[in-house]
Amino acid sequence: MAPTRNSAIIFNEVPTGYPEPGKTTIFDENRTIDLENVPLNGGVLLKVLVVSNDPYLRGKMRDASIASYSDAFKIGAPLSNFAVGRVVRSEAEAFKVGDHVASFLNFEEYTVMPGAALSWVTKLDNKVNLPWSVYVGAAGMPGRTAYSAYHEFSKAKKGETIFVSTGAGAVGSLVIQIAKRDGLKVIGSAGSDDKVAFMKEIGADVAFNYKTTSTDEILAKEGPIDIYWDNVGGATLDSALGHMNVNGRIINCGMISAYNTKEPYAFKNIMRIVTHSLSLNGFIESRIGPKHSEKFYREFVPLLANGEVKYREEKTPLAEAGEAIRKIQMGENIAKSVIVVAED
Repeated sequence: MAPTRNSAIIFNEVPTGYPEPGKTTIFDENRTIDLENVPLNGGVLLKVLVVSNDPYLRGKMRDASIASYSDAFKIGAPLSNFAVGRVVRSEAEAFKVGDHVASFLNFEEYTVMPGAALSWVTKLDNKVNLPWSVYVGAAGMPGRTAYSAYHEFSKAKKGETIFVSTGAGAVGSLVIQIAKRDGLKVIGSAGSDDKVAFMKEIGADVAFNYKTTSTDEILAKEGPIDIYWDNVGGATLDSALGHMNVNGRIINCGMISAYNTKEPYAFKNIMRIVTHSLSLNGFIESRIGPKHSEKFYREFVPLLANGEVKYREEKTPLAEAGEAIRKIQMGENIAKSVIVVAED
């Protein structure tokens, strides 16, 4: 059999600011793979269908000598992230041709998961018949992030107030809906009027555009807040600190305001952690997710399927993934960003 095209998004160079398509990453459509003879080493050959595009990928676009909680991307190799694929060849008893799986896969058309890596591969039964793209979004890592950290750290009580930054994003929009189902008053911020409208649609009691409205003024009027879900860091975190209730809880999911700059933010309200007896929890989903995973798939995923919990997706073909990565870092995406590699 003739070699088959195996296009990929390649990490080309470490960016100094925002990642640039064609420079930070390149689309290589000249790569090939021998589907019949490529060694599997006891594993599986997958046709990659969809890959998640997430803000945290910027942290992996660094010099490999800089240590962090996850490995840096390798120059000249494909990017990788949470993805869904379909088995096209298998040497593993647990996986059959045609099975759909979720794992950490390359941004490429076909990829091999050797036997030694199969512990990271999960078979998807999809009994609720969701589109496969949802399993890299609301029913995947972003969904588990919202669900597990909220239940792990929020200690939410009915009637309390939560502030969610990036409230129209893949994670924040689910936090808003989980909190509303818990009976909380929800304040959400985002960077466009379209995103504000979406936050209102999914139940936020107060939704505002932080680019045109003062976060401090909103929180002074609508607070104090008992829980702050932080996706932003910097000035937004500082504002939240200034309006927290005594014994408030801060859940740090991400700090995208610092991902593309080396300038540290000078906090003005950080002493309130002491004076207001605040708790602050950062987390990595893979460390707390397994504790909540069974309940997430049993109770939360069906809510996505029946429409009780809403989600939005913004789909981009593989060839344009570099631009999608840039957009998400600059906050220009309007929904959960999904890279579509192939149809089923």
